[in-house]
Amino acid sequence: MEKDLIEYIAKSLVDDPSAVSVNETEGERGTVLELKVADGDIGKVIGKYGRIAKALRTVLSASASKNGKHYSLEILD
Repeated sequence: MEKDLIEYIAKSLVDDPSAVSVNETEGERGTVLELKVADGDIGKVIGKYGRIAKALRTVLSASASKNGKHYSLEILD
């Protein structure tokens, strides 16, 4: 569910939604979601001063805490 949520929000933000991909991997401290977008859209996902990336992480942690899980978000270049 969290993977779909991040994918939906990211596709809404970028110019090329077909280039958005989210991979789910297990890390030491929980599940890691790796977000990859087109090179021209990386700034739209990170935002000025990282505000959009922080908002994505906040929404992700709020959604995950409902289910008692821990997720982290990595935005890949």
